[in-house]
Amino acid sequence: MEFVITLLIIIFIIAICSIRQVNEYERGVLYVMGHYKKILMPGWHVIWPIFYSFKKVDIRTKAVDVPEQEAITKDNVSVKINAVLYYNIFDSAKAINEVENFNYAVSQLSQTTMRNAVGAVTLDELLSEREKISDQICTIIDKATDPWGIKVENVELKDVSLPEEMKRVIAKVAEAEREKQAVITKSKGELESANNLAEASAVMSSSPGALHLRTLATLNDLSSDQSNTIIFAIPIEVLRAFESVDASKVANVVNKLTNK
Repeated sequence: MEFVITLLIIIFIIAICSIRQVNEYERGVLYVMGHYKKILMPGWHVIWPIFYSFKKVDIRTKAVDVPEQEAITKDNVSVKINAVLYYNIFDSAKAINEVENFNYAVSQLSQTTMRNAVGAVTLDELLSEREKISDQICTIIDKATDPWGIKVENVELKDVSLPEEMKRVIAKVAEAEREKQAVITKSKGELESANNLAEASAVMSSSPGALHLRTLATLNDLSSDQSNTIIFAIPIEVLRAFESVDASKVANVVNKLTNK
């Protein structure tokens, strides 16, 4: 009787010690005598020693910091680039059985793919189409990791470092482009101003007295500041008014006024 009780106690202790918990964010990969059996869902499971074994796999999204890589672009410019990769495991059995260390494998694959992607584009494309290149890298890695039961969610290029001499060249190009735009803008403004002046001149020449009013308005503006020296230009219309006047009559009027 004592032997039976002792045996039951031993079995109970073994059963208690064989209970394994799988959390909600985990999956358990069960092996029976070394052979893959099934995936254990969240909860408590009895794993009998010697014959049974299992491994836990975290299925939450993981972030892999891809270390800085030196690569050469399509136009032979040396750059340093790093990135961050996000992935999760959709098949725990494949992640354990198909690759030795899936986290290390994903990191190495990311580095190689990133260098190849940079080598396929020019520097201008790398700087201006970073999101597009990130999507291409993500697609390539995701396709390669499917047999491992891994889904690559996103790849983000974090930083692109250029040599100092290349930074100076880019700065000069940007400065030249800004100067070009400034000259174009200035020339457009001058053209518009010339067109407006031409239209105003046509309107004033076709309206009698318009030039006189404009002259008076200008003199009124200048008179507000006494320090200005005004040189008065007589409009040609005023001079034309004297063309029909007899010079001798003008002289007689002047003489009469002088004698008085």
